Amino acid sequence: MKYIFFIAFIFSILSISAQDLPAYKIYNANGKEVTFKSMVKSANAAQTVLFGEFHDNPITHWLQLELTQQMFAAHGNNLQLGFEMFEQDQQGILSAYLSGTIPSEKLKDTLRLWPNYATDYAPLVEFAKEKGLSCVASNIQRKYASLLFKKGRAALDTLPEAIKQQMTPLNFAFDTTLSQYQDMKKMGAHMGPGMGWRMVEAQAIKDATMAHFILHNPWRQSKTVHLHFNGAYHSDFYQGIMWYLAHEVATLKVLTISTVSQENIQKLEKEHLGRADFIICVPSNMTATH
Repeated sequence: MKYIFFIAFIFSILSISAQDLPAYKIYNANGKEVTFKSMVKSANAAQTVLFGEFHDNPITHWLQLELTQQMFAAHGNNLQLGFEMFEQDQQGILSAYLSGTIPSEKLKDTLRLWPNYATDYAPLVEFAKEKGLSCVASNIQRKYASLLFKKGRAALDTLPEAIKQQMTPLNFAFDTTLSQYQDMKKMGAHMGPGMGWRMVEAQAIKDATMAHFILHNPWRQSKTVHLHFNGAYHSDFYQGIMWYLAHEVATLKVLTISTVSQENIQKLEKEHLGRADFIICVPSNMTATH
């Protein structure tokens, strides 16, 4: 009888386990499952962390806030945040809001906030405001990346100098051999002769601009760690922003985080190996924030 009860107990445990639905798993570049704690430890040892996200994934945004809090606990006001989601011309308004000189209403009315700002990025900005952290609006204005795509790099030469100061120097390097850029070229090839590379160069100026303002912003010299939030494609496979950072400062200690989705997250699929130092794997049917 005891044996029967024991078997029944074991089956009940297995049944509960089978019904468990983990929201994410974290893997290293080699596909080994690791803990959030180990990711935090590695992030705290870096000088720059590129957190590649899915813009509409709630798990990613929750982990971004958790990582920010953990890194603040380790570095205090030596921590700086950077955002692809804010463009360089928005820096003044963003800084004014963080310093408390303008109300949140003006922030919402003045800045081109993403549709999911309130749920996904406001918690990071509000944490920075509460703790007195600087935030960098690192991205180029979308309309100028679009101008490059439509008319080529020479079209940017005619812009006012004040606008040029809001982007990477226009002689920025452009490595056409990078696999991410090669893939994008193929996607854009149907748009006409030469348009594939034009699309890639429009992507590259975003990567180069974000790297530029990660390295060159008014507060960088007084900060020891920069935590940057960007779409995963901008830093996957140690390319994009990462390539531009290494191109300018080869000795910079950079850690990358990426996000991927799979139907089954129990094992990292081969295509994601080497995508980043840490890879957050979320279910493909996870609810989106927008």
